Amino acid sequence: MMKRTLIPLLALCTMALRANPADTVKPAVEVGIDEKVGQTLPMDLVFYDEKGYRRTLREVVTKPTILNFVYYRCPGICSPILTELTTIVNFMDLEIGKDYQILTVSFDEREKPELAKAKQESYFNLLNRPVPDGAWRWMTGDSASIRTLTDAAGFMFKKEGNDFIHAGTVIAVSPEGKIARYLYGTKYLPFDVKMAVTEAAEGRTGPTITKILSYCYTYNPDGRNYVFNVTRVAGAVILLFAAVFVIYITVKPKKVQS
Repeated sequence: MMKRTLIPLLALCTMALRANPADTVKPAVEVGIDEKVGQTLPMDLVFYDEKGYRRTLREVVTKPTILNFVYYRCPGICSPILTELTTIVNFMDLEIGKDYQILTVSFDEREKPELAKAKQESYFNLLNRPVPDGAWRWMTGDSASIRTLTDAAGFMFKKEGNDFIHAGTVIAVSPEGKIARYLYGTKYLPFDVKMAVTEAAEGRTGPTITKILSYCYTYNPDGRNYVFNVTRVAGAVILLFAAVFVIYITVKPKKVQS
């Protein structure tokens, strides 16, 4: 009797924690990250650097690389990501330009090298250590190159008016263009970034432990930021407690009537 009760309840809890209450069938990823760990980026794609020069990814990615996708006019999470990267450069005990490099790519084909250069100068003012030329590149490109690269990296975004809905992540890439690890959100521990860079340098891949956070946070297009999804989490917690209560009643020893 107890086994017949426990098994369905445990299955129910698992489904509740994994499922999206708004969907009965898991949809294809439209906005977010479809991880491509272990796969290689198309290194012959051509982009423009912040100086306006045409460069292939093969020319640019010559060291372990922290790749990040933003658009320079972004009113939301792009700025916190870029600010966090300046903090990483300032405090991580690896030297940019020697041990690793950063590649920032705009996924808005309307943006040009002049804007990329202005953004570079703005964020470089936050650095307390010098950055060698080419150690942190700020790229723009045409729509075909952008879409090919973002698809290969599993970075899915959606245009909404003049802006975009997109996720926050940085991607560690090997000098050969192999994707080693994803780090999510807008805050990254220097240790996690260092491990990701080390794995990329050695051509190894690592699991994305913090991806579970995407279950608790959703994008708010009105505020253009990530907010805690109270309804989804509360629903899962209520179902879990209900299951525990039923299990407790089922297995609780009954008092013997005298």
